[in-house]
Amino acid sequence: MTATTAEPTTGSHDTSQIPAPEGSVTITVKILRFNPELDTDPHWESYDVPALPTDRVLNLLTNIKSYVDGTLSFRRSCAHGICGSDAMQINGINRLACKVLVKDLLAKKGKPTTVSVAPIKGLTTMKDLYVDMEPFFEAYRAVKPYLIAYGNEPTRERIQSAADRERFDDTTKCILCAACTSSCPVYWSDGSYFGPAAIVNAHRFIFDSRDEGSEERLDILNDAEGVWRCRTTFNCTDACPRGIQVTKAIQEVKRALMFKRV
Repeated sequence: MTATTAEPTTGSHDTSQIPAPEGSVTITVKILRFNPELDTDPHWESYDVPALPTDRVLNLLTNIKSYVDGTLSFRRSCAHGICGSDAMQINGINRLACKVLVKDLLAKKGKPTTVSVAPIKGLTTMKDLYVDMEPFFEAYRAVKPYLIAYGNEPTRERIQSAADRERFDDTTKCILCAACTSSCPVYWSDGSYFGPAAIVNAHRFIFDSRDEGSEERLDILNDAEGVWRCRTTFNCTDACPRGIQVTKAIQEVKRALMFKRV
């Protein structure tokens, strides 16, 4: 089940144990909680958390887990916007929790600030804020996201010009966070769609001058669940924390299929 359809019932918690550094403000963090061992449906729970304007949403979640409720579950790793593991919906928008600053979420002076946090859509919620990523990675693996070269192994590195590298440079930035794919309405309604991230990673090799597997990938993406399912809503581009022009990459793959020219 995807934990984004529940009615907003709210529970409150004692957060007095969380340290309140000088200059902190109180943020109400509403988290969509779901424990498959206890709950039949997701539900909202609220936490009043002291936070500095320079804190990130990930800091708030870590403090809640450390000082208030150790059962809160979410993914994180590097906490620097590189690993992509902490993608979630923050105020209804797909973002990395480690990149969203509290100061960018603060309400106008005199008004309380509430931040809602929920798991990304389109993937089954395992517990609280983390989802089953296997369907996402299955689509990623299906497009053969690696260099394919035939013939004898070269005796030196495969040389590439700066211009050839620039052709696909943008799509090398993907960190597989699933923010783009889980922002796509087509993916929400049809989980068999490859999704933007898989197409981005196919693009990265389709347009690589050293690669010889472009035709194979284009044939894979010419499927009914491939690039033609894209409706060009630009949700994916807006959601990408790395600034990749995802919609543009998808259109370039479409053109390569239409004209059979890479």
